[in-house]
Amino acid sequence: MNSRAKEVKVELPGFIRVYEDDSVERFYGSPQVPPTLEDPETGVSSKDVIISADKNISARIYLPKIITNNHPILVYFHGGDFCVESAFSLHHQRYMNILASQAGVLVISVEYRLAPEHPLPIAYEDCWTALNWVTSLDDPWLTKHGNLDALFIGGDSSGANIVHNLAMKAGTQSLDHGVKILGAFFSHSYFLDEPSSTRLDVQMAYKIWDFVYPNALGGSNSPMINPMGDGAPSLAGLGCSKVLVVVAELEGQRNSEIRYYNAVKDSGFQGSVELFETKGEDHCFHIFNPDTHNSKLLFQRLTSFLRN
Repeated sequence: MNSRAKEVKVELPGFIRVYEDDSVERFYGSPQVPPTLEDPETGVSSKDVIISADKNISARIYLPKIITNNHPILVYFHGGDFCVESAFSLHHQRYMNILASQAGVLVISVEYRLAPEHPLPIAYEDCWTALNWVTSLDDPWLTKHGNLDALFIGGDSSGANIVHNLAMKAGTQSLDHGVKILGAFFSHSYFLDEPSSTRLDVQMAYKIWDFVYPNALGGSNSPMINPMGDGAPSLAGLGCSKVLVVVAELEGQRNSEIRYYNAVKDSGFQGSVELFETKGEDHCFHIFNPDTHNSKLLFQRLTSFLRN
């Protein structure tokens, strides 16, 4: 029986469709590509590693062309609403090549399990496992070239949401080997605190959350998706020393991201908190069009954050 003849159980138009037999079709995301020994544009080399064979967690590691024994380490979490996209996609491969090259960082881009086959909180758990795997330096590139005293985490969209939840967890639960997170960047973050918004993209974000985490305690008021909500833990507890919040002027969740920045700043958080907003741009524009003037400015800002 072909897919057209099967009965649909759930569909998020333009994103994903689930059939009654629990098979899944994804309609969004760039094609997956292999790693490269030396990217022709940036000179960055990449390879894939297995983090947990049992849990099917893996990652793509990026090593800059100019190699030292002291590269800052960035553990990166891709976006895609927890249910589409991949660390191995064409868009993210190009993004990580540029960032590794310009910032001189060793990047570990995590391939975590996706909903609905693996509903949240599985992605959060996978990413915490991956972050602790990095602290073990259980890879020759990490051992020879990485500096755990300069450990960063970062992500875009749902990946930025993952960053928030990992940083909050790191504030109450130590990473393996006593490693501390130096900094975290939150780019075009997937947060929800505007249930009355009439914007279609914001309404869709609420539907997606219910789809990827149907058993979330508090639903869309869960502190995992609404860190500014009543009863959410204080953002002073973020387990890092500095924060960068990246916002695009035209994206639907801009107001939530600005409120997050202000909430961190006003929480008593002991580190530094910075905001970078790009005018005239929409959600994750730099991933889809990395060669534009505004994308280059954003890469420069990320580079500065990761280097200093």
